[in-house]
Amino acid sequence: MPIRASDLPGHLAAGRLSPIYVVHGEEALLALEAAQAIRDAARLAGFAEREVLTVEAGFKWSELAAAGQAISLFAERKLIELRVPNGKPGGEGGEALQRYAAGAPADNVLLLQLPKLEKMQLQSKWFTALEAVGTVVACPLVSRNELPAWIGERLARQQQRLSGEAMEFLISRVEGNLLAAKQEIDKLALLHPAGELGLEPLRAAVANVARYDVWSLGETMLSGDIGRLARMLDGLRAEGEAPHLVLWAMADEVRALLRVGLGRSQGLNMQQLFRENRVWGDKQRHYPAALNRLKASQLKGALAHAAQIDRIVKGVGSGDAWEELLKLGLRLMPGTPPRVPLRTP
Repeated sequence: MPIRASDLPGHLAAGRLSPIYVVHGEEALLALEAAQAIRDAARLAGFAEREVLTVEAGFKWSELAAAGQAISLFAERKLIELRVPNGKPGGEGGEALQRYAAGAPADNVLLLQLPKLEKMQLQSKWFTALEAVGTVVACPLVSRNELPAWIGERLARQQQRLSGEAMEFLISRVEGNLLAAKQEIDKLALLHPAGELGLEPLRAAVANVARYDVWSLGETMLSGDIGRLARMLDGLRAEGEAPHLVLWAMADEVRALLRVGLGRSQGLNMQQLFRENRVWGDKQRHYPAALNRLKASQLKGALAHAAQIDRIVKGVGSGDAWEELLKLGLRLMPGTPPRVPLRTP
């Protein structure tokens, strides 16, 4: 049975543990919290012994079966933690997991911890066998759109809330770094009483710990958030990100916009165009507005600008690459596109 990480506390509070829990995803904080919640619930339910197995060089999958069958002198019930850091148990491991799922011991709980899984792994025989008899907890990344609700729920636990202005400020400081967001929220409980917090107390308390992802630049350009685009580029530059990778991500978004726009003008199906141009998730909802405000000539001009930046990055053009990357992003923002002259090397 698949559930979201946010639904796990309610599931565990019901009092009946599943024989198998699979925790997977790329949001490390959510995965850590989910695993700890399962450990705590197992301990309260009488699973007093805990055995940890890590799949690494030299690991024998027979250890999993042995752990499930072993009788302890100190506890009748046991929590078995199986950690697969690369998420790939292989042929032998897949068969071992299927055998365990087919005869999961009633006196044990298996907690399987995995990183983000690809579609092929989610459809594998071993994963579907575990899912059929256990509970699968997905821990995907918390997107910027989901962050206000996530922060609000955490603050509500400590009887605090933020004004709209304060919420935007906090998000700008912790975006892309959920662990840091949790630490800042915990800090607010220590520094301030219950109730609503405005911008000034938040500004004094919260550090700038945002971490930005190159692959989020496209969505930011599409949304028209100029302030966020500038913060992201500043953050990526400070973190030592290579400008050629940033340029590739931004230019790839422009190319996708141009192809989808041309397809739309020919009456092609938008979902098909999204699939063909790898436009996934939240980005899809920004495309109609972006295409309505941008002409094909503007997008072609942006690609010409990207070619000029490429020359700068390679050392055969003049100018500051990061300054030009910001100007490239501004071309896609609402309003009159800035006039950015193309320099010749």
